Amino acid sequence: MSEQQRHVDRRRSNPAHREAYAKAMAAPAEHKPRLITSITVRPKIHGASVLGQFNSWLAVLITRSVGTMWTAYVFTIIAVVSLPAALATRNTIVIVSWIAQTFLQLVLLPIIIVGQNVISVSQDARAEADHLTLTTLHAMNVRQLEMLEQQGKILDQQRRILEVLERKPS
Repeated sequence: MSEQQRHVDRRRSNPAHREAYAKAMAAPAEHKPRLITSITVRPKIHGASVLGQFNSWLAVLITRSVGTMWTAYVFTIIAVVSLPAALATRNTIVIVSWIAQTFLQLVLLPIIIVGQNVISVSQDARAEADHLTLTTLHAMNVRQLEMLEQQGKILDQQRRILEVLERKPS
């Protein structure tokens, strides 16, 4: 078994991906690179129906609203307002609860979402750049395959000419 076959056999991808991979390897000139971004996969999460589109839209709207540094600042102010009351109790459980339930959950959630949004935007940008590169390389490879096919035809013609010349008596 070749190294390539072992690699394919170890993949944890779904059968549709393995089939598409096999087709691309069998006929590379026919493969068309696809651009996949977060918007492309949204219908797979909630579905492509009107309700699914609404759910995706609402989830993205809320995530974008909560996932801003301005929201983190507002939540920090809200959390700090209740800090004096928590400290006034001098009860360790109340203070730890304030830290865990109020500060960490209320303030860090928007900051984590901001970080995820930054990562998502950079991943989409990389996907677009990679797509452009792969599309260009694909076009170059298709052209190279065409040239190799033409060279094969020329070599075949030259071989036939040589065979004819070798059969001719001198």
